[in-house]
Amino acid sequence: MRGKIFLRKTDNFSGQITTLRTPSTGLWKMKSSLFRTGIFSFFLLCTFFSLKAQEADSLLQRHITLQQQNLSLNKELPLILSIDDSATYSQRLKQEYGIAPAGELYGDVWVNRWVNPYRQAGIVLPDSFAIHVGNYCMPIIGKKTSDYGFRHYRMHRGVDLRLAIGDTVRTAFAGQVRFTNYERRGYGYYIVIRHANGLETVYGHLSRFLVKEGDIVKVGEPIALGGNTGRSTGSHLHFEIRFLGLDLNPNELFDFQNNTIRNEVFMFRSAPYRKGTETYYANGVTYSVYRVKKGDTLSGIARKYRTSVNTLCRLNKISPKRTLKIGQPIRID
Repeated sequence: MRGKIFLRKTDNFSGQITTLRTPSTGLWKMKSSLFRTGIFSFFLLCTFFSLKAQEADSLLQRHITLQQQNLSLNKELPLILSIDDSATYSQRLKQEYGIAPAGELYGDVWVNRWVNPYRQAGIVLPDSFAIHVGNYCMPIIGKKTSDYGFRHYRMHRGVDLRLAIGDTVRTAFAGQVRFTNYERRGYGYYIVIRHANGLETVYGHLSRFLVKEGDIVKVGEPIALGGNTGRSTGSHLHFEIRFLGLDLNPNELFDFQNNTIRNEVFMFRSAPYRKGTETYYANGVTYSVYRVKKGDTLSGIARKYRTSVNTLCRLNKISPKRTLKIGQPIRID
């Protein structure tokens, strides 16, 4: 009887012998193995679906928690930043500052052509002025790639912050867009915004404007997309801070490494910018004059007063190679 195995079984009670027929050993082992594999697979599937259910529950709880946090933040944000909707904010600006923000500083000077029209308008820097910067937003979260100061014999009047083309650029403070413009050999596409705290900010090398002249902007509102336009060797944001046209070192207000401000109030004092100069007024324009001292050079004077040799030469109608004389007056702005 090939392929069959006969077993003899004795009944303990009756003593009768029963013959049992069983399948071959190989077939029995194969079926047994398949049965164990099926049980193990079923166990794995149960475990898998159980973990998936737990993961889904965890994601659901995280989603609910995030929604609650967002609701809480949306309620607290206007209180933190002291902002309103654009219409309310525009009305508040008109009530507090007149037609434009910081009217007590700038008067009725609202020029939509130059970054610094105030020197020709005869506006004089105050001896001191407290600038509140507590309600702020970083224009972009990016590494500083070039600092404020002299660069390649030129004055770099802002800081460069790394971004990708198309990244959102936001306004640093609440205010009003003074103008937007394009300079092929300079800023590229850029925006100038005047703020209620007395500052003006410049955003350069943009690819697209999201605001237009006269728009009221809130703290952190998107104003443009980053780019690589104008005099630029790579995509970045050129960011300037100015006060009555005078460029300030942004590092004195912002800590770009930690993306925060240094103090809630920045105290502007004009003495460091006037040190060693004489002030004159002619033809409705106020300007400063420096008297040449022993050892002075045009490049040294330009560096000291944060301007360029070309600007000094243009203002004083002199050549860059001209020898300076002690006591010679040099107009610096």
